[in-house]
Amino acid sequence: MTVPVARRMVEVSGTEALWLLEGAVHGRLVYVQRENAVVRPAVHVLEYGRLIVRTPAQPVALSGRASLTYHADEIRTASGTGWTVTATGPAKIITDPDEAGHYRRTLPGWAHGPHDTLLRVQPQTVTGFRLVHPGAR
Repeated sequence: MTVPVARRMVEVSGTEALWLLEGAVHGRLVYVQRENAVVRPAVHVLEYGRLIVRTPAQPVALSGRASLTYHADEIRTASGTGWTVTATGPAKIITDPDEAGHYRRTLPGWAHGPHDTLLRVQPQTVTGFRLVHPGAR
């Protein structure tokens, strides 16, 4: 039997949260559909303050929404340390064939065809936390 390790969450600034997000590759797109939360795996890149996301979701499920939420984290299970970042903001489906082609070449996807969607999310709310041991900063 192991003794549980004490941990805590320390909020980071929006700038640091974006820096953490920029260093990650994988995350999850979160949205509500028929009153249920839908979570889809995704890959992303942060460019010019915009989050480009590739996810296996149908475009019809994502279009017309006021905003979407993207979540990424890096948690080291053994130590219980790491970070978590959530970004929310308006999103648009990337329809330009040249731009879509570029991101399809640079961001690996899980699905191809009608369930392969590229989005441009403009983060308006960004929250982040570091997961640390007590006494750490």
